[in-house]
Amino acid sequence: MKVKEADILIVPGYTNSGPHHWQSRWQAKLSTARRVEQAEWSKPVREEWSGSVANAVNEAERPVVIIAHSLGVPAVVNAIPDFRKKVAGAFFVAPPDVANETIRPKHLMTFGPYPRDPLPFPSITVASRNDPYCAFEVAEDIASAWGSLFIDAGEAGHINTDAGYGPWPEGSMTFARFLSRLRA
Repeated sequence: MKVKEADILIVPGYTNSGPHHWQSRWQAKLSTARRVEQAEWSKPVREEWSGSVANAVNEAERPVVIIAHSLGVPAVVNAIPDFRKKVAGAFFVAPPDVANETIRPKHLMTFGPYPRDPLPFPSITVASRNDPYCAFEVAEDIASAWGSLFIDAGEAGHINTDAGYGPWPEGSMTFARFLSRLRA
């Protein structure tokens, strides 16, 4: 699949992705990409966030490819039952452990636990060995339950701007390979 054959949905996490975040940079470079906006970025509500994702998928004109980071991942996974349009694939990065009672801010737990059914579309899950929001083994287990190809990003923190991931060329190349293998 080529970029022009897909509606690419960028699904940021808690507090959105700033202008230097890799998601914002990718959105600017991918001609068919658009951001799934949330009414309240700093006070996420599971039903509202997942509803925004479902609405964006259902409004798509082409097959959908999702690029979700952090809290955007459970927003997407929780929205799947409400998808009426085809999702060709999803690229998940740094999913948080939303079943961890010590997660902060506490309201992030309202997005969990993750559904553990296999996903109805191909996916990749990229996780870091030192992500403060999710133990590596938890991310690997979640990806396995979903049938998602799991990629070890090494010690990459939360794979965000604070961890030094602005452009993130390795991620861009991995996404490009993933996209090229999807069917329209």
